[in-house]
Amino acid sequence: MSDRVTQHDPRDPDPWLALMLDRSLPLAKEAKAALIRDQQSRSRQFLLPLVRPLARAMIVVAQLVHTISPRWPNAPRLLHRSIAFGMRRFLTPDANRLILRHFHLGAQVLRFISDNATPGYHPDLRPMRPRRIAEVKDNLFLHHDLNIYNFLIDLNRELERRGVALGRVTDLDFSAIEDEVALDPLPNGWLNVIDLQTAIELYTPAYAMLLSDRDFWRASNSLQLDETIGLYAARLTGEEKHLAMINNRHPLVPFSTLRAGFRLMLHGLSTEVLHGFLREMKSRQAAAAAA
Repeated sequence: MSDRVTQHDPRDPDPWLALMLDRSLPLAKEAKAALIRDQQSRSRQFLLPLVRPLARAMIVVAQLVHTISPRWPNAPRLLHRSIAFGMRRFLTPDANRLILRHFHLGAQVLRFISDNATPGYHPDLRPMRPRRIAEVKDNLFLHHDLNIYNFLIDLNRELERRGVALGRVTDLDFSAIEDEVALDPLPNGWLNVIDLQTAIELYTPAYAMLLSDRDFWRASNSLQLDETIGLYAARLTGEEKHLAMINNRHPLVPFSTLRAGFRLMLHGLSTEVLHGFLREMKSRQAAAAAA
């Protein structure tokens, strides 16, 4: 990075350098660096434009199949084994790091909300702390989507049972928010060159075909719950700055599933921003307590 800074030419500035140096978003340094390296790869530059229209056409084919047969094909184990194989053999280390990291961050955010909204009660969710790619095989993506819906249902049932509503908490419990995400070493062979965005576009039609119509619809529309989770965090913390970075909005009016791949990238960024925002608040609260 230091070499790129010293070689900066004001007549031809590097857009990626500008984004790397920018500090407007509370992104973890390692996640931001991984995302930028991945976004400026040759795979994203040359392969993604070819893959995206073909992938969206295949989503249409999959939905036509499920119009006739809503419950078949339904092979989540095959889907996740295929995803794990692709991650291990073809994805860049940065892409794999961002994927596995996302499950950790999402689980931490949900735990933070329940810690502060319903102290002493936590919805019963599947563990989401994968350290290695092999753990994806256990229907990890599907369980991630189910966790979000089950979390919202169980949390709001508990709030109703207690007769309380979400509101600002003065002394927030940040024990769920961790600074580091521990992962095992990731594969870095000569075939590990596919970037995250291209991989997502490739995986989405497989998701559409190998899950039932209901499962794919639910997974696609879980992305719009970014707004819901963001609002929960805003009500608990009393701050709303992170809401400006949420692009998946209005879950009561579902989007088309054709753009699910791109929206999944935005979902990942939204989760990173919210987690980074909570990390900053945790640090400020700790500093205030120590003063």
